[in-house]
Amino acid sequence: MDCTILQFIIVCPMVFLAGFVDAIAGGGGLISLPAYLIAGVPTHMALGTNKMSSMMGTAIATGRFAKNGYIQFKKVVWFIVAALIGSSIGSNLTLLVSDKILQYMMIVILPIVAFYVMRNKKMGDDSLAGTLPERKSFLIALASALIIGIYDGFYGPGTGTFLLLVLTGAARYTMKEAAGTTKAINLSSNVAAFVTFVIHGKIIYTLGLAAAICSILGNYIGSGLVLGNGQKIVRPLILVVLAILFVKILLGN
Repeated sequence: MDCTILQFIIVCPMVFLAGFVDAIAGGGGLISLPAYLIAGVPTHMALGTNKMSSMMGTAIATGRFAKNGYIQFKKVVWFIVAALIGSSIGSNLTLLVSDKILQYMMIVILPIVAFYVMRNKKMGDDSLAGTLPERKSFLIALASALIIGIYDGFYGPGTGTFLLLVLTGAARYTMKEAAGTTKAINLSSNVAAFVTFVIHGKIIYTLGLAAAICSILGNYIGSGLVLGNGQKIVRPLILVVLAILFVKILLGN
């Protein structure tokens, strides 16, 4: 599929913004996926191309966490396998759903995901960390990798936040371990979904590569800033993007 200059003009700045927002407060997928749809990219192509750009950004973040020792690979390797399986299932399921149905599903799903992403940002209390038996904690994390992996393959936005909530709340991980584990799981689910979309020809490579560069830059700049009022910036940005997308879908354009 060929892209117009206008699509690059719409997608690239918004994906940069998504990376910037994600680095500050999470929820970048709530901007990046709608960006493709607002630019007129067909839904399945938007899902696949968004995976390409988000996968590259997540790979860099995962490498940084691994370098700093936040990923326990002997344990996380099992979660990676679960995420690969789950995401493969989810991405194959989404290919069975028509573009139109997916668009109308988003009208319901996007606000729900946005609500949870913007509501649950005060994570970091390690007072309950390590209070579960190790085996139980492992099984909870394994199940979350599979189930949230399916969600990530099928749709995606909010995946990192959901994983952090489960790992810190239910599995009782420390915030640092949860963050590193989340990046490893998220990268794995992105890779599995990306491969599925590649096999079925649902990637726009030129647009995806340009967006990936913008995503990396946004994440890099955002992670270097200390914004005490990050949520005050993120909330209106996400709401504006969602409002634009809803109007576009409802008008059928």
